[in-house]
Amino acid sequence: MSKALLMGNQAFAYAALEAGVNAVAGYPGTPSSEVIETVAKLHAQGTAKGVHVEWSTNEKAAMELLHGASLSGARTLFTCKQMGLNVASDPLMSLNYVGVRGGFVVFVADDPGPISSQTEQDTRRFASFAKIPVLDPASPDQGYAMMKEAFELSERYHTPVILRATTRVCHASTFFDIPETTQARPIPEGGFQRDPKWVIFPKRSYEAHGEINERLPQIQAEFDRSPFNPLEAAPASPQTQAPQAPVKKGIVAGGISASYAREALRILAQSAAEQGTPLPPYHFLQVGTPYPFPEERATAFTDGLRDILVFEELDHVLEDALIQLAGRKHLPYDVHGKLDGSTRNRGENGTQDCLERLAEFLGVPQLVTKPPFETLPDVAGMETPEAPQRPPVLCAGCPHRGSFYAVKRALRRRPNVMCGDIGCYTLGNAKPLDAIDTCLCMGAGITAAQGIAAMEPGRKAVAFVGDSTFFASAMTGVANAVYNQHDATFVVLDNATTAMTGSQPHPGTGQTLMGPKSTPIDIEAVLRALGVTCIARANPFFLEEAEAAAKAAIDFDGPSAIIYEGPCTQLVKPDKTATVDAEACTGCSSCIRSIGCPAMSLDAETGTMRIDPSLCFGCGLCTDVCPFDAIEAPVRTEGRVPYSAAPKTDATTRLHYDSSDAVAHAAAAQEKGDSAC
Repeated sequence: MSKALLMGNQAFAYAALEAGVNAVAGYPGTPSSEVIETVAKLHAQGTAKGVHVEWSTNEKAAMELLHGASLSGARTLFTCKQMGLNVASDPLMSLNYVGVRGGFVVFVADDPGPISSQTEQDTRRFASFAKIPVLDPASPDQGYAMMKEAFELSERYHTPVILRATTRVCHASTFFDIPETTQARPIPEGGFQRDPKWVIFPKRSYEAHGEINERLPQIQAEFDRSPFNPLEAAPASPQTQAPQAPVKKGIVAGGISASYAREALRILAQSAAEQGTPLPPYHFLQVGTPYPFPEERATAFTDGLRDILVFEELDHVLEDALIQLAGRKHLPYDVHGKLDGSTRNRGENGTQDCLERLAEFLGVPQLVTKPPFETLPDVAGMETPEAPQRPPVLCAGCPHRGSFYAVKRALRRRPNVMCGDIGCYTLGNAKPLDAIDTCLCMGAGITAAQGIAAMEPGRKAVAFVGDSTFFASAMTGVANAVYNQHDATFVVLDNATTAMTGSQPHPGTGQTLMGPKSTPIDIEAVLRALGVTCIARANPFFLEEAEAAAKAAIDFDGPSAIIYEGPCTQLVKPDKTATVDAEACTGCSSCIRSIGCPAMSLDAETGTMRIDPSLCFGCGLCTDVCPFDAIEAPVRTEGRVPYSAAPKTDATTRLHYDSSDAVAHAAAAQEKGDSAC
């Protein structure tokens, strides 16, 4: 064993490996991605022995694959973020009815805030909906222990178990003792065993529902005894605690909020000691197993209490459980939390927020002091300025910038709607590009565009989708368009990676987590197989080529597609930077207003445009948008193609542009196979 500083997600990966996990699968999604990435890294190093790990095409595929592995007796770990559980909900809702054989842990990272998600969503609700037990850690240390217990619990009751961590637990770091190597648990002799219960016929489902209802109280009884639900009293202190005072106040917290509440209570106790103020007594309950709710433990906790304050992030799950408990057992306490405004009803909690609310709840608001950053003296009589607001923006050198701009130019004044998707390219909605009108969920832009096209035939519907999302959830939408002959254009933004979540591979890259490369799946071939006949390809860094491709596809009557191929800046090194000829530049700002590259700005002194060499990637797109030819880019003057040294996936460069004559390349592509446009 050795000691290492680990992020929560890394620690959870180690815990699963120590538990003998055989197969790990999921789909990238912040804040969950590091679990699989850690397993993959250790497997590649040869220290995680006998484990299979993969990025699946989407969450549904991952969960179904792992269920098959579980039926062979393997211990399996599924990972996703809260939005990913929506995609996996189809198998999840049946999984508990069919049952599992090897331990099946569903790791879901919830994202209060949301920090990097389209919505806030509470997986604890999914757990009760699916009748699956859930563990909710307050810290990486507790999550480490819960991960190991989850496999045991799953196998005792033949049920999947959800381990629900939130962003701060996933990304907090602390020290762990970790093994030098791990070994996956041997698959039971004989592997898969045929059994009628593995087939979900209605009669079997009816029987299984009864079995679920029988085992949930058994699991609840275990949770009543679980160390993950500690019941604590306020520490006795003659200086701060009123003697012999009856305990009328209770505090309940779940997840990371338990850590915030404990820290806030510690600060209150310290402040009370310093000021000689008695601190009212209280009881504290952390609920680490929110479903099934540990009713007996909670009943013991509420004995004699008159008021209970609940801290939890996202939904009022614990609050509801305590209210229901009071109703069923006629207990004389009032519950305070999200429902009555006593705690935050959205977003993240924090120590300072908990401190202020606890002080009010305990009747000692005078013990709260402002944090140091709020009491700093003004400098020279000036107020402390607010941090500047920096809206998210596409990176300098991002290929999506040219793709959006080319499509908008091709549309001109034609009535249109541009449907977006989930990924970096959602930022196409920001000015000056202003190229995304809708965004719902992964893959939805493809089908939303079809709905608008069906209702408004005079409006051209265009849908943007990333290469990773194309494989994850867009192909069924394309099939629907071909089948129903919807007049919509699909723009595949192929940057050779899953960029937004940390540059993970996908089926189009040919890279797998198990080492050997597979054959990259060609997006154009998939589109043609699905029945799309008009497919244009272009390099988005050459505006003339990119616009011509867009116009050909948009003018086509029926389903059409454009594939823009240019690597993400995370995959390439910056090229020689572009420069501005100050004498030729008129300061018209047309370049900035057209593409909005963050490397470009207007010099206040000279009134001319300047390019920041520390930000510029040298892609050369700006040379195409300057009306006065005042910008030079070495990549163009030297007759090269931007980022042509991108990683290769097979014998030829996947981003196949090897000609310096972009227009000639476009013509050649049309002649080769795109003439259907």
